[in-house]
Amino acid sequence: MRVIHSVTELRAALRGEPETAFVPTMGNLHAGHIALATQAKQAGRPVVASIFVNPLQFGAGEDFERYPRTLAADCEKLAAVGTDLVFAPGAAEMYPEPQTFQVVPPLAGELCGAQRPGHFQGVATVVLKLFNIVQPRYAVFGKKDYQQLHILKGLVRQFNLPIEIVDGETVRAEDGLALSSRNGYLSPAERAEAPRLYATLQQAAAKLMAGEPDFDAIEAEAGTELARHGWAVDYVSIRSQATLLPPATGETALVILAAARLGGTRLIDNLELALNRV
Repeated sequence: MRVIHSVTELRAALRGEPETAFVPTMGNLHAGHIALATQAKQAGRPVVASIFVNPLQFGAGEDFERYPRTLAADCEKLAAVGTDLVFAPGAAEMYPEPQTFQVVPPLAGELCGAQRPGHFQGVATVVLKLFNIVQPRYAVFGKKDYQQLHILKGLVRQFNLPIEIVDGETVRAEDGLALSSRNGYLSPAERAEAPRLYATLQQAAAKLMAGEPDFDAIEAEAGTELARHGWAVDYVSIRSQATLLPPATGETALVILAAARLGGTRLIDNLELALNRV
């Protein structure tokens, strides 16, 4: 496996490779990332993973400076599953000119975007730049970042990019906690409490599947349950899988999304479901 730090060298390495599969990451890789890299091999070859902690998607007071940089360990994990190339640029390589923010849809200001202004502009900017650099045929993103996945699919459509976005299922610990690089910030007591986020989504889904019609009440009850156990809840929201907007009357393919802070750590999760309507 080659580790490349410059755009020029990467483009030379990928010249004449029309079926490249790409996995963008910020490093500090866990089993969820490795599952995406493994899945990428099923879509195309060569497989390229990027490792770049993107400053544009961190807001003031967020964890950009302390976000773990573990390049050597990350490369070992990627090599073990057959990744062909790792692109690990520095900030000057990615942003040689004054930073330009990609325009994003209004949805980028809702859900996580309401709590993290500018976050999805930063994500869209770096992903579009990476797409231009790597020019993949396939790009694999995890469903844990559900809103991000939806926005990036829209980016590909908006710019008519010849890229197929491949969804990667959320990888969970045995107790249900979605794997995340930020789980490492949790204290032992917080880690023991953290699975409640997904359990609360499961409880909300059960109410929906049982036919409870008041979505607002289900969201409020879920938020209250988390708050009662010490969580600071940003949102619990029932949305359409297709649009990520509030569901239309009679819509059955739904997703419940949540974001909440446990101590100083912000966790997100989601749960897709299909209602049984007669």
